[in-house]
Amino acid sequence: MARLWVVGETASDGSVTKLSTEVATLGRSLAEAGGLEVQGIIFGDHAATAATELGRFLPSVTHEAGTWSADRSIVDVAGALSTRTTGDLVLLSASPDGRDVAGALSALTGMGVLVNATAVRWSEDGPVVEQSAFGGRLITESAFSDIGPGGIITVRPNSVAAEPLAAAGTVSAGDGSSGPDLPQVRIVDRVEEAAASASIEDARIIVSGGRGVGGAEGFKLVEALAEALGGAVGASRAAVDSGWIPYAQQIGQTGKIVKPQLYLALGISGAIQHKVGMQTAGSIVAVNRDPDAPIADFADVIVIGDLFEVGQALLDELQARTG
Repeated sequence: MARLWVVGETASDGSVTKLSTEVATLGRSLAEAGGLEVQGIIFGDHAATAATELGRFLPSVTHEAGTWSADRSIVDVAGALSTRTTGDLVLLSASPDGRDVAGALSALTGMGVLVNATAVRWSEDGPVVEQSAFGGRLITESAFSDIGPGGIITVRPNSVAAEPLAAAGTVSAGDGSSGPDLPQVRIVDRVEEAAASASIEDARIIVSGGRGVGGAEGFKLVEALAEALGGAVGASRAAVDSGWIPYAQQIGQTGKIVKPQLYLALGISGAIQHKVGMQTAGSIVAVNRDPDAPIADFADVIVIGDLFEVGQALLDELQARTG
């Protein structure tokens, strides 16, 4: 029986990443629909701990010695996996490391790759991958022309809601088999950006500012609203490019993909590049002076007015309710 592999990824603290749990949930549903065995595999210094976490989402997970990040060589991961994936499907996170593994694994095995999946369904001929093209203006569906050698799919964040199993799966150590002798990657420098006070990928509420905020000073209101709502601060690319807020908080095609229950957009026009990053939010509330701004076409509620007047009134009301 063909097998569907879910390659897990570890975070900097050694835990399994949120995106890996989403990929695992998707892999589980695809394996059930396609009659495949599903197997998780995870590498890294803390792989045993991360594998236990991933086992909450998959019936079987193995952990392997090796380094997930490029400290040693990302292609070592692909090399080890390539010895056992002929004819199988492999699901990975569409993260920087996940893309590296997908490329190396494709080169080693001849598998085709479908990237940045926003949804995947199973058809009679195998997986059908939904992708966003031309900055979100077009949604396409693609499939492997020849599934014989197997296939690789990378999955974008927040495409699937992570759902744990009723009972955790089995976790075991791998057999330590390795792939071909591959060149090593030498790390010459490492830069870690300070994380935002609250993760926008996991936030249930996001308050975002755009060009209309007017400057770094204007983001004080955005931050105050986010704090009052117990949410995180986001931004459009225009605000990030202007240097008003760090890139880590950018939402959109070239930033983060988010799926909060509430998305409050202040002074954001809603260009397609930004829409791609937040269109799956549960509720979208926008404040904008321009009634013809693109965001008016897809927001659930739009308030036409000055964002500072409306935002301050909302902040005053929230503060009054909390005493």
